[in-house]
Amino acid sequence: MAIDISSNDEVKEKARLPRDERRAQLLSAALEIFTQSGYHAAAMDEIAIRAGVSKPVLYQHFPSKLDLYLAVLDTHIDSLVFAIQKAISSTNENSSRVLQTIQAYYDFIDSEGEAFRLLFESDMSVEPQVRERLNRMTYDCAAAVSAIISIDTGLEKEPSMLLAIGIIGNAQTTARHWLDRDSKLTKSEAITFVSNLIWRGISGFPRQG
Repeated sequence: MAIDISSNDEVKEKARLPRDERRAQLLSAALEIFTQSGYHAAAMDEIAIRAGVSKPVLYQHFPSKLDLYLAVLDTHIDSLVFAIQKAISSTNENSSRVLQTIQAYYDFIDSEGEAFRLLFESDMSVEPQVRERLNRMTYDCAAAVSAIISIDTGLEKEPSMLLAIGIIGNAQTTARHWLDRDSKLTKSEAITFVSNLIWRGISGFPRQG
């Protein structure tokens, strides 16, 4: 009698995944479950099943559900911060910088919509370790904007940072609204409206010299 060994072969193949690939696989499955169920309702068993691994394998990489959640956050926070920093440095024209910064948020939604909801609509935002990461994300994004404002206007650090926080907060809030409205406006239309609003405000601060 022939024995079907295909399932065993699949298990062996999964077991041969390099550590980095396995970690990425687990983080992807965790993102889906955390977004779908929320942190408290999500179960490690369910995440392991979604990733196609055993629960002990999942715990080898992440000792607890909180460790796994924080790892998911870190991955996507780094991705968003890098996108904002790249947008700021992509041009020397400030009106274009505003446009590119807003577009970075909307592009992030398009490519990582589940991650965006996890970052900005998390039921874990009161958890100190989560709150610290979210605050750092906002600060790092705003710092890139603040540096340009300070250089161009001659404003001190605190007012420059305040204005930068306003720009970043506007981008985050409008992007969330656009996502919740299920794209009643096209992405291009939303980016144009928001960038025009922000540019008309920040351009009122004269460049030094």
